[in-house]
Amino acid sequence: MQQGFTLWLTGLPCSGKTVIADLVATELKKRGLKVERLDGDIVRKSLTKDLGFSKEDRYKNIERVTFVAKLLTRNGVIVIASFVSPYNEVREMSRREIGNFVLVYVKCSLEECIKRDSKGMYKKAIAGEISNFTGISDPFEEPINPEIIVETDKESPNESKNNVIRKLEKLGYLE
Repeated sequence: MQQGFTLWLTGLPCSGKTVIADLVATELKKRGLKVERLDGDIVRKSLTKDLGFSKEDRYKNIERVTFVAKLLTRNGVIVIASFVSPYNEVREMSRREIGNFVLVYVKCSLEECIKRDSKGMYKKAIAGEISNFTGISDPFEEPINPEIIVETDKESPNESKNNVIRKLEKLGYLE
């Protein structure tokens, strides 16, 4: 039977979390594994549409996602979660709750994230039109103990995906 675990990708907005998560999910599905994707943008349109972006609401958002990830993980599903999740405290709460948890820090310079921003969110945040925007008016705490670091401003999406897969094999989560 397949072992469930949660692969949690954290990083600044536009750092490449969704791209890497989707590539890893595709690779794992090719291997015949059961995989579920939880993505910040999608979850905020359904499960957490009642929440804003205050520190309290961000915590509640991740708390709900953690609950879903925990249920799936304990039932043998690989959960690939991609969320800004900017605070170490909330990421550690997720790790404790879920158990089989692998943290991926999707590291990318703020300058590169701003360049990649097709929605213009950074521009609005810099202009003061969006408050509590991670990396501009709200902090992003670099993860203290990620199992994996991918540097998306220095490597291709495929290189990042391959680094994640290799590390999951090394950790014993994949054959």
